[in-house]
Amino acid sequence: MMGFSFATAGQILFGPGVVRQAARQAKDLGRHALLVTGQNRGRAASLEQDFKMAGVAVTGFQVPGEPDVALVENGAALAREQGCDLVVGIGGGSVMDAAKAIAALAANTRPILDYLEVIGRALPLENRPLPCIAIPTTAGTGSEVTRNAVIRSAEQRVKVSLRSPHMLPRVALVDPELTLDLPPEVTAATGCDALCQLLEAFVSTKANPLTDGLCREGLSRCALALKTAYLQGRNLQARTDMALASLFSGLALANAGLGAVHGIAAPLGGMTTAPHGAACARLLPFVTAANIEALETLPEAGPYLNRYQEAAALLTGNPGAAARDLVRWLDELCADLKIASLSRWGLQPDEVSDLAARSLKSSSMQGNPVPLDSGTLEGIIAQAMARDG
Repeated sequence: MMGFSFATAGQILFGPGVVRQAARQAKDLGRHALLVTGQNRGRAASLEQDFKMAGVAVTGFQVPGEPDVALVENGAALAREQGCDLVVGIGGGSVMDAAKAIAALAANTRPILDYLEVIGRALPLENRPLPCIAIPTTAGTGSEVTRNAVIRSAEQRVKVSLRSPHMLPRVALVDPELTLDLPPEVTAATGCDALCQLLEAFVSTKANPLTDGLCREGLSRCALALKTAYLQGRNLQARTDMALASLFSGLALANAGLGAVHGIAAPLGGMTTAPHGAACARLLPFVTAANIEALETLPEAGPYLNRYQEAAALLTGNPGAAARDLVRWLDELCADLKIASLSRWGLQPDEVSDLAARSLKSSSMQGNPVPLDSGTLEGIIAQAMARDG
């Protein structure tokens, strides 16, 4: 008999307009919020006004890009200085990660390297983080329901996780209306990240019956909604389906893990300017092909090949689809969404070997359905550098 555990945010509120419940939720958790936003803080002006009317003081903190060590340390210091007892993040995946990390570090004052994985000591947090409310404005990372924050270290040129079961947000507010004005390129990158997370969690060695259901439902919604949202940005039904797919991907990855796409994407994000979702999208067809090819040589790999075949059926709409049909569908998707090559984001040929070596150390590799050696990873990376659109 299989045993498994499942953990997620304390409360999930989903649906058009639920962002208007944020102030009431905040009032139940604290009296002074650090409001973490993207570079354009004006997008959160109405939310800030709602908080003040509810009697919750607000201190603003902006995240101009993907969070790095210095940024989250500064945010935690500001939260302590201002006496914040709550952190609210509204924005994309970078803002979600920054908010969760700041909430953790505001209550835990050892040097950040003591807590970081891979480049640090990965020590557990001594104290519970400040309560955190996560409000995503993109449909991609699912970070509003995960227990880690991805942090970039410029010095080591790598992205690593700050992770704790206590870092799950207290409340996740997922409002599809917040994604209606996303530009097509952001829709494509973030949507492919959700798709990738669903597929990797579905074929993960740590998958379980609960995450399987989430992945099946999420993949089915991605099959039609991703292209529609890309082409028709203000199509609320497509945006709602993608917000659900993203949420389900976060729930799944937090409990089933990921695979080689994210194993490569983590160090790649520290070595280049590639947005996480765009990198995952470009890698996904080639990792999928490599996994299927490796699994076909293993007599005991039938269950994983069946998973890929089922995913192919869900995404192509063809019940008789074979596992390799999935690779063709992913290739066509990347072409339709104009996904750029890794070379476009600055990865150089002489960095391929180093990237492959770094990838093997990534925690995400542990969930990949089959071990991939450095030579295979180098081949995947080389293909992703050469393929444009």
